[in-house]
Amino acid sequence: MIVASLIGTSIEFYDFYVYATAAVLVFPKLFFPNADDVTQLLSSFAVFGVAFVARPLGSILFGHFGDRFGRKGTLVASLLTMGVATFLIGCLPTAQVPGWEFWAPALLVVFRFAQGLALGGEWSGAALLATENAPRNKRAIYGTFPQLGAPIGFILANLLFLVLNVTLPADAFAAWGWRIPFLASAVMVVIGLYVRLKLVETPAFQKVVDQGEVSKLPIGRVFRTSWWQVILGTFIMLATYVLFYLMTTFTLTFGTTAASLDAAKAAAEKAGKPMSQTAIEAFVPGLGYSRNDFLLMLIIGVVFFGIFTLVAGPMAEKYGRRKSLLVVTGLIFLFGLCFVPLVAGGFVGAMAWLIIGFTLMGLTFGPMGAFLPELFPTNVRYTGSAVSYNLASILGAAVAPFIAVALWQAAQGSTWLVGVYLSSMAVLTLIALYLSKETKDADLVAQSS
Repeated sequence: MIVASLIGTSIEFYDFYVYATAAVLVFPKLFFPNADDVTQLLSSFAVFGVAFVARPLGSILFGHFGDRFGRKGTLVASLLTMGVATFLIGCLPTAQVPGWEFWAPALLVVFRFAQGLALGGEWSGAALLATENAPRNKRAIYGTFPQLGAPIGFILANLLFLVLNVTLPADAFAAWGWRIPFLASAVMVVIGLYVRLKLVETPAFQKVVDQGEVSKLPIGRVFRTSWWQVILGTFIMLATYVLFYLMTTFTLTFGTTAASLDAAKAAAEKAGKPMSQTAIEAFVPGLGYSRNDFLLMLIIGVVFFGIFTLVAGPMAEKYGRRKSLLVVTGLIFLFGLCFVPLVAGGFVGAMAWLIIGFTLMGLTFGPMGAFLPELFPTNVRYTGSAVSYNLASILGAAVAPFIAVALWQAAQGSTWLVGVYLSSMAVLTLIALYLSKETKDADLVAQSS
């Protein structure tokens, strides 16, 4: 069960992050070629955010089937949806192709929506697969394994992009190399399907079936009987989402933007594409690292994400989910206030920024695999935890890169406003955690609404 939940989430997060990386590296110019540099980037991020709008819909759709018909079949369907959408993105003509100026970005939006729909149903099912099969005193530990799929998927996606960047000329990468990570998803999905088709239902859901307590309309029941838990779960996840998408999508933009206007002009002239007057006027300085160097820095940071995701499980089991997350979220608040001195510290400061951020990400993300499902009764657990998780994605992840870029520009290259944004979201999560109850000793099999 643990292996099945880990493999599935790794594949789905790989697919999701392949798009996130491409949204920064190549999609702005390939799908929005007629806009200026800033508009290209913001347009790409807007499409990136479409998936997060789709995720709550996916949580309702897949949550309905997961609570009515079981975890196994629903997880297979979510994996297939993600795999097909990702593969089709890899086959999509770009807006640079005559006749595709409208259809290329339009279909990109459709496929990105399908990715979000799939991930909206994936996470909760994988978390339930692990936690509903776990001994009561090891649920937080078992629940970290589907969470581990996020750093594994991110590392696989970005390593592949890094290898392609190193081995292919820039024009070849832009022409066809970027498609390889998307097309490679098909192989991974076949492996994931093979594992998931061998699953059996969890004891908690089977008991609901045996007792005739299956909910006919889970979304209606969850909002009727567990609306407060939905609100708490949404805001408990908020700081986690904002932190992660600041540390990945935004930092990749900020880290690879030239550190000065002169450097930007020189790089553009070297590429044979001098900056337009509009681009010059809109230029905002970043850290100035090359694409390959910063991808490697990100991958190193995400290794800490994976390590501390696993560390977080035993901590949440020993001290409780709520107490552990209160401490970690407090540290996230302080981390947001340290953005400026860290990024101003050269390579050492930038690397420390990434390592600290991803360490905190692991510590806050790890317990969520147990904490959010434990908030809800068995017969609406799939729907309730999925809706909370994915509503938080709209409030946090969907808008985080867009807001961060706007704040970075407003501060004329400084990250202090971006840090304040993160700290503000941490305050909201601290309030939700304060209002919540400890779920460590909840009986997942006995609960029903």
